[in-house]
Amino acid sequence: MDLLLILTYAALCVFLFKTFNIPLNKWTVPTAVLGGVILIGSLILLMNYNHPHTSQGTQFFVSTPIIPGVRGRVTEVPVEANVLLKKGDVLFKIDPTPYQAEVNRLRAMLAETEQDVLELEAGYKASQASVAKAKAERDRTLAQFKRYEKGYKRGAFTKSDVDNRRQFYLSAEASLEAATAEERRAKLAFESEILGENTTTAQVQAMLRKAEFDLDETIVYAPTAGYVTQVTLRPGMMALPMPLRTVMTFVHQEEQFFVGAFRQNSLLRLKSGFKADMIFRAIPGKTFQAEVVEVLPAIGESQVQAQGTLYSSDMLSRQGRPLVKLRMIDDITHYALPQGTNVEIAVYSDSFEHVSIMRKVLIRMKSWQNFLYLDH
Repeated sequence: MDLLLILTYAALCVFLFKTFNIPLNKWTVPTAVLGGVILIGSLILLMNYNHPHTSQGTQFFVSTPIIPGVRGRVTEVPVEANVLLKKGDVLFKIDPTPYQAEVNRLRAMLAETEQDVLELEAGYKASQASVAKAKAERDRTLAQFKRYEKGYKRGAFTKSDVDNRRQFYLSAEASLEAATAEERRAKLAFESEILGENTTTAQVQAMLRKAEFDLDETIVYAPTAGYVTQVTLRPGMMALPMPLRTVMTFVHQEEQFFVGAFRQNSLLRLKSGFKADMIFRAIPGKTFQAEVVEVLPAIGESQVQAQGTLYSSDMLSRQGRPLVKLRMIDDITHYALPQGTNVEIAVYSDSFEHVSIMRKVLIRMKSWQNFLYLDH
């Protein structure tokens, strides 16, 4: 752009000198040169500050490393590389045999504990019957004891007979108390089991839920809409639930954003809603419209974390660039660009809008320059 402005200004000066017959002397020539420096320099400085440009731009996308939740041998990989998937589509399967066996074992154990509930209920009912029987025996011996006691006063029975009946009554009373205690114990055990407070049943249920979860984890599904790229997983391979041993990389299919790193000098001229132009090295001669979404509120080079190392002056020498998030307005899907393509970005602020034409011309010139490169 500066060369174009210089040539344009030089042509204008030649035209004026020829048209108005301005003499070439030590006053007119330096004046024209100095005027050009001031004019062109002012325009370029105004353009750079009010309509910033950066060549450090790229398209970001989110990917998820696929890690199985359980260990096992891969039995099936139905997914195809770079084919769009829906949420819930199967990525791969792991041999479920050991996990299905564990689920079956715990279900049998749970059924056994449920059978214990029926046994506790039967024991509780039996203890109730024992209490009723002991109460009847107590009442019968009490009645006999009172009858013998009255007969003793009338001389019908001896004192030994009364004492025997009294002992029978006391024995029946003790049997009733024992039966009542056994009933309370059986009732407490039965009600605890019914309310789910039995520790054995609770433990078995927890283990069964964990085993069923592990069984479900033998089938790995797509987390969202997207695709898997570079599929190298094959049936027969061992899949491990380890963060450092990912088996696939899933790329999410969502709205794509572009991020550019701008100089801090023009930070006040970068605001949400400002229009922008983008050019791709992969699409020479084309310019695409975009819009600023936001200026990210943190600069990565200045971050600090809790650690045992003291801050040093080296941190102050790192001059980071603020990152600006942009949204593409024009449709570029028919170009089939891979995600992560680099871009150059020019943002047009609402200050000195008449100077933005220079940036628009410049960004289009740079787009055509993408045809020219040497790589041999």
